[in-house]
Amino acid sequence: MRSHVAELAGLRERVLAGPSEKATAAQKAKGKLTVRERIGLLLDEGSFHEVEPLRRHRATGFGLEAKKPYTDGVVTGWGTVEGRTVFVYAHDFRIFGGALGEAHAAKIHKIMDMALAAGAPLVSLNDGAGARIQEGVTALAGYGGIFRRNTAASGVIPQISVMLGPCAGGAAYSPALTDFVFMVRGTSQMFITGPDVVRAVTGEEISQDGLGGADVHAETSGVCHFAYDDEETCLEEVRYLLSLLPRNNRETPPVVACDDPADRRCESLADLVPADGNRPYDMTRVIEEIVDDGEYLEVHQRWARNVICALARLDGQVVGIIANQPQTLAGVLDIEASEKAARFVQMCDAFSIPLVTLLDVPGFLPGVGQEHGGIIRHGAKLLYAYCDATVPRISLILRKAYGGAYIVMDSQSIGADLTYAWPTNEIAVMGAEGAANVIFRRQIAEAEDPEARRAELVKEYRAELMHPYYAAERGLVDDVIDPAETRSVLIAALAMLRTKHAERPTRKHGNPPQ
Repeated sequence: MRSHVAELAGLRERVLAGPSEKATAAQKAKGKLTVRERIGLLLDEGSFHEVEPLRRHRATGFGLEAKKPYTDGVVTGWGTVEGRTVFVYAHDFRIFGGALGEAHAAKIHKIMDMALAAGAPLVSLNDGAGARIQEGVTALAGYGGIFRRNTAASGVIPQISVMLGPCAGGAAYSPALTDFVFMVRGTSQMFITGPDVVRAVTGEEISQDGLGGADVHAETSGVCHFAYDDEETCLEEVRYLLSLLPRNNRETPPVVACDDPADRRCESLADLVPADGNRPYDMTRVIEEIVDDGEYLEVHQRWARNVICALARLDGQVVGIIANQPQTLAGVLDIEASEKAARFVQMCDAFSIPLVTLLDVPGFLPGVGQEHGGIIRHGAKLLYAYCDATVPRISLILRKAYGGAYIVMDSQSIGADLTYAWPTNEIAVMGAEGAANVIFRRQIAEAEDPEARRAELVKEYRAELMHPYYAAERGLVDDVIDPAETRSVLIAALAMLRTKHAERPTRKHGNPPQ
């Protein structure tokens, strides 16, 4: 027995060492960590339990029968992050370039099934060259099994994809099916067809990073939620995100002890937000003032910047914050902002994260490009997401809330549990100037001094229909509050709504706008 145990120990040492020192050196030369170094940074020290480390492929042909490395290019297993179970699979680029074959896929399928059965988050560390060409259609079928499991787990357990190398072709669709995508600048890329194919088909010259690098997907395509300069920072932020999420959809997010007083007054808010609705300000500073210790994690920070989506805590409880950003495009809603906010609302609702919406929105962005791009159906995605959400929902109107954008941004009429407003709020179909031009067009045109008459009528319209208490008098706002009391009011409301239960109609599923 002792000799067999010694043989096993030697075998395990070879598995842990990887295929060769040369392959490891090549990985390091690209500025990338090895697969086990990555897992070590992601999980709590000493917590990783590997599954099927001795698995090898059984393919033949094209020289494969002479090359059968252990793990088959993917390391799978489970461990803990801050003491909570997390499942992980990580490609090993040193073995077949991390390419997926039959055995490789079977290992991933197994760990995905285990994560779903255990009700624990799944993190994929992606660094692979796509399907293993030598194995043909069986490799493609392996991707199909991953996609099917991604879909089955959607909204049941958190799924996080971390891009630490290339991800091309069909392999890119698995991350797109998950809840969050992280990328590292300079080393990770995602694209369906690479630069060579693009050049051959369209004649366009572009680099890998220019086509599908971290900055492109973080700023232009919206595929990437978070982008970082190095793997260490990236994996540390994955850990932070996991600390804000529940293990599955049957649990609530973890609660932490909070030293930031629940009744802390936010006196600076009165100075941060100008009363003049035409003056911009930075909504992130408002969020920092309200949430625990000023800490929050912004999702899609660099894409569709006119709306902010962030995870934070109020009195130790996790909340999802959706807020217009007056600093960008005056905070209007457009196609990309609607899609960004809709997906975030759906994620929060799936994982029992209450929603806090901060409104300062002048409307939807007008223009031929927006209309032809489908702003109607894209805007409807956000409307559908809010209407379908059953978690506690609180909205706060800071300044203006005009037209359809006011309704879409979780107004009371579409199901917000509580709606508050600051004394600077203006809720209307449109701004007073625009409204006066429409309603009083004839009177203005017939006046001896049209501009003076127009100014008079604008003032009259604002006094009649846009004063801060108009909506409150009609029950469309539950209360008008002192901005300094915002934090304490939100915390008290969330505490009351913590046991909220909403019945859903019996149906297979809805048919959301696409």
